[in-house]
Parts: sequence; C-alpha cells; structure tokens
Amino acid sequence: MHTPAPKPTRRLEYEQMLLSRHLHLSKANGRRKDGTLERSAYILLSRIRVEGPMSIGELSEAFGLDSSTLNRQTAAALRSGLVERIPDPDGGIARKFRLTKEGERRLDEERDGNVRALDEIMADWSPEDIAVFADCVKRFNADIERLHGNPWPRPEHR
Repeated sequence: MHTPAPKPTRRLEYEQMLLSRHLHLSKANGRRKDGTLERSAYILLSRIRVEGPMSIGELSEAFGLDSSTLNRQTAAALRSGLVERIPDPDGGIARKFRLTKEGERRLDEERDGNVRALDEIMADWSPEDIAVFADCVKRFNADIERLHGNPWPRPEHR
C-alpha cells in the first residue's frame, strides 16, 4: 500500500521547530558571544527605530502585549540607558520612548552580530538563494501579521 507524502506544512512545522531550537541553543551556548541585548530589548528597540518614538499604549498595540509587560520591558531599557522618555513630539499627553545613542549603538552591534552569524551559517549559499529565502520568510511573517491584523513595519535595507 502506498503511503501518501506528508503535507508540506507538516514538514515546515518540523523544520520551524528545529529552527527555534537552533536559535535558542545558539544563544544559550554563547555561539553569539558578542550578543549584548536580550530578545525583548532587541525587538523593542527595533520597533522604536522603525516607527520613531512610541508611547506605552502604542507599544502595547504594536506588540499585542499588556501595558504591565511593556512597563517592565521599557523600565529595564531605561535602566540600561537604551531608551529615554521624551514629551510626545506631536503634542500628545503621553510621554514616548526613543532610542538613546547607546541604544542605537547596541542595536546596531546586535544586528551586525546576527548578520555575521547568518553569513557564517549560509557561507555556501549563493546570494540569490539567500534572497529567495529572505523573501519567503518575509512572506511567511507578513501572512502571520495579516491573520493577526497587526502588520510589522519594515525598514529600508541598506
């Protein structure tokens, strides 16, 4: 009797599980010894860089997280000197968070380290294959964002 081939999404689910494991182990085992930011700070700083200054309410909506979680994350970023509170540039009542020079530097450092790690992992890939993979991951993320009704802004890449 012929066994049907597994659904491609079943294969993808397994590979996605392995990818998250590999990324977790890379951080846990110090593979990226030059990493300086925790995951939540990296994502927070990345979003503020793309959007510009944001309030707790705006961050809550953007991340789909409650304000108490974001208060903890922004408090940690404030203590670390990564962000600062400023009056709303648009004249609103809520104060906003913007990146400090140190926050910019550490975000750039973290992103550059991640790119170096990807360069090492994908050393045998052609630039075209990397571009196709990046396009597929972007499409995958955009479809998740569409389903949740919460698109993530994307920077112009240099």
